[in-house]
Amino acid sequence: MATNLDGKVALVAGATRGCGRAIAVELARAGAFVYATGRSSRTHGRSEMDRPETIEETGDLIDAAGGTGQAMRVDHLDVDSVRALVGHIRDERGRLDVLVNDMFGGDRYAQWNTPLWRHDLTGGLRMLEMGAHTHLITLSCAMPLMLETGAGLVVEMTDGTHEYNRGYRQGVGPYYDLVKASVERIMTGVSVELESTDTTAVAVTPGWIRSEAMLDHFGVTEATWRDALTTTPGFAISESPTLVARGVAALAADPNRHRFAGAVLTSHGLAVDYGQTDVDGSRPDCWGHMAAGSPEPIEAWR
Repeated sequence: MATNLDGKVALVAGATRGCGRAIAVELARAGAFVYATGRSSRTHGRSEMDRPETIEETGDLIDAAGGTGQAMRVDHLDVDSVRALVGHIRDERGRLDVLVNDMFGGDRYAQWNTPLWRHDLTGGLRMLEMGAHTHLITLSCAMPLMLETGAGLVVEMTDGTHEYNRGYRQGVGPYYDLVKASVERIMTGVSVELESTDTTAVAVTPGWIRSEAMLDHFGVTEATWRDALTTTPGFAISESPTLVARGVAALAADPNRHRFAGAVLTSHGLAVDYGQTDVDGSRPDCWGHMAAGSPEPIEAWR
């Protein structure tokens, strides 16, 4: 399906790396003017995630894709900064058609196999701030402009399908589980509140994403990621951030997207619906594989 977002304005909050970065690039490639925000900056230094990627690099990638936009350092926990961001968008563009909330950055605080009463409380609460409060603050500040614009799209980026997140996510710790469940619940509430409007809210989950951090973990690059299969065969159904980004761009351009209102969509499902593939021509179905009991051969789910 062709994507044409000419004249549209998008805000991708949490676009420094991973899915947020890829979504910002694909929305711009499709013609939208994209405001890409994040905390890590060439001029202000790294966020507490302590990763080398910067929001300015995302701006460079938007330019390289032939798109237009602005890369801006914004902390989405700072209410005044988010209000100023939306005011800037209003003054400069006068509209907001697409809002993608992809803020998290709480992985460093996750404590595996640790019950609530043993989990570091300060780190856990910080994770909730970064993964849930940021989304609430941004929605509160940005939705008035989007509703003035009309026929908007709100995308809450999450981790896991509705069915998967109905159960407790064992092993990752209580705060990580709560953040991922909260994102879907936030989207559900917003979707109900938008029922009388022409703005659509959905949640979108990638599969096993080959983010910059994941590639570093396995000691590979996007060009050599298959080298990790020697030790981790399951990585065969991983996907690049581009797959979910292409799906979000197609969704934003779909005049009939309201049929998905309130749903949790997967990168694979969007690829099927819109006739897309990943950069290597594959269409990985991580969540389908897990729902089926992780059968072999795993390559059949690419």
